Amino acid sequence: MNLSNNFTLEELTHSEVAERKNLDNTPNASEVANLTRLAALLEQVRSLLGKPIMINSGFRSKPVNDSVGSKDTSQHRLGCAADLRVPGMTPKQVVEACIASDIPYDQIIEEFSSWTHLSVPNGIADKPRRQALIIDKAGTRPFQ
Repeated sequence: MNLSNNFTLEELTHSEVAERKNLDNTPNASEVANLTRLAALLEQVRSLLGKPIMINSGFRSKPVNDSVGSKDTSQHRLGCAADLRVPGMTPKQVVEACIASDIPYDQIIEEFSSWTHLSVPNGIADKPRRQALIIDKAGTRPFQ
């Protein structure tokens, strides 16, 4: 099922952990609505960067989220976040480009210099925080 021109429900719910451990990772209607908003944001980023976006992780059901050791408060649980890679760009470059734009992201995080976390607000009426962070071995801090 297409959520946007370039992003499908399948790629935003695919989980190797779920497959390996036989865990259900099926979103409910509210989570699909959030994934649709997320796909629209991803389209804006794709257009800004002029490159395809590869999704590492999108929606995570509670069993999948628990299995990867993430917190229950993760935006992935709601279908509001994706971890991604952009071929030919570092996560830092992706974050810098998004910060310099007017794209209405909620959070953007350079994680371990390996991928970029991008999210929409949890609620459709919520304003995007445009919070930019770095997470690495030193901890979590504002992106600079």
